[in-house]
Amino acid sequence: MEKNKNNYCVILAGGKGRRLWPCSRDMRPKQFLDFFGSGRTQLQSTFDRFAKLVPVENIIVCTNRDYERYVREQLPEVAGENIVVEPVNRNTAPCVAWANMKIGARCAEASVIVTPSDQFVLNEDAFAENVLRGLDFVAKHNILLAMGVKPTRPEPGYGYIQAGNATDTEGVFEVQSFTEKPEREFAQMFMESGEFYWNTGMFLSSSRRFSACFDSLFHEVQGWRDRASAVFTASEAMSFISDNYASYPNVSIDSGVLERSDGVCVMKCGFGWADLGTWHSIYECMRKTPDDNVAIDSRVVLEDCRDNVIKLPAGKLAVINGLDGYIVADDGNVLLICKKGDSSSLVRKYANKVQMEYGEEYV
Repeated sequence: MEKNKNNYCVILAGGKGRRLWPCSRDMRPKQFLDFFGSGRTQLQSTFDRFAKLVPVENIIVCTNRDYERYVREQLPEVAGENIVVEPVNRNTAPCVAWANMKIGARCAEASVIVTPSDQFVLNEDAFAENVLRGLDFVAKHNILLAMGVKPTRPEPGYGYIQAGNATDTEGVFEVQSFTEKPEREFAQMFMESGEFYWNTGMFLSSSRRFSACFDSLFHEVQGWRDRASAVFTASEAMSFISDNYASYPNVSIDSGVLERSDGVCVMKCGFGWADLGTWHSIYECMRKTPDDNVAIDSRVVLEDCRDNVIKLPAGKLAVINGLDGYIVADDGNVLLICKKGDSSSLVRKYANKVQMEYGEEYV
């Protein structure tokens, strides 16, 4: 397949991944782990997926200083100038603005997709079709486009997009509302209504439209637009970031750009998707035993056990009896055993508690 040289991809790889603690640690979070024993980390799998669709030289990875070495080790195909390294953590909007500035300097007609580095895609062919159709759509329309998938369960750990009026493009609708991580009863209502879609965290736009949005969002900290036509050397880029980056607000692209902008649409996608950021979401998307247990690349002997998710280190065997609806996660110096349920906030709470009471070495 011939790739469109105007299409670009920005991969976000700077998160700490505490909802998958203790297997995901601050100094080596989930995107840099071969979590499923496939031979590729989540970051590498995301890169592989998009390298089939856009030129490799058009893939930019955003991370921070703590994780830069992992990006360089795991993605040697990505040129150094295509790795955006945050000097301080400022969430996703500032780093995407920086990446988009670099893209705009290279290609005035660029179409851009921004993607997390940790997601599960069931149907790769449908994914490719949706992404390429989305990139073509934003090349022709001055619109921000979110990719949404139909919910398969009332998942409170995901964001939801409410589709409104249809556009003149099949499968693309105006966005009526965004809701981030609703209570379970609201998630149930959203799913049953048929109007809401899971927010995949993948957003598309022309580089020009992104630039206008970031100019508005960051109007108090000027610099991105004025330098967009410059040819950056590594030293010039680092100097600019060091001088200005800490002044940018800590804001996500979801809340900072998508939810504050007019002309935002959602494309209904059918590629089968899961956010691999929580134990519960991993459990839901993986193949289960007849007793509804999931053992992730782990050796286990289970008896009278149902509805559990288990992750063990290589070389360790677990024998478990009588457990129902739990997470069992063992990594290094931490063993976690807790109810699965809506685990994302619970696991993060325990990670923070352990950090305060026992120190950084456990998180």
